[in-house]
Amino acid sequence: MAKCAICEKGAHFGIAVSHSHRRTNKKWNSNVKSVRVNVNGAAKKMYVCTSCLRSGLVERA
Repeated sequence: MAKCAICEKGAHFGIAVSHSHRRTNKKWNSNVKSVRVNVNGAAKKMYVCTSCLRSGLVERA
């Protein structure tokens, strides 16, 4: 899974606990998209999470 180029957000690991309290390993993937962004006036493809896109930290090309 890719990491966000802005905030370094990636996959999170932990233990999922069911209603009967059985514990299994779980991986939560972050919502990371491959988008074209403007970097120093040139367009470049980067992996950016949707929270960085919504907050305006990157400018789409």
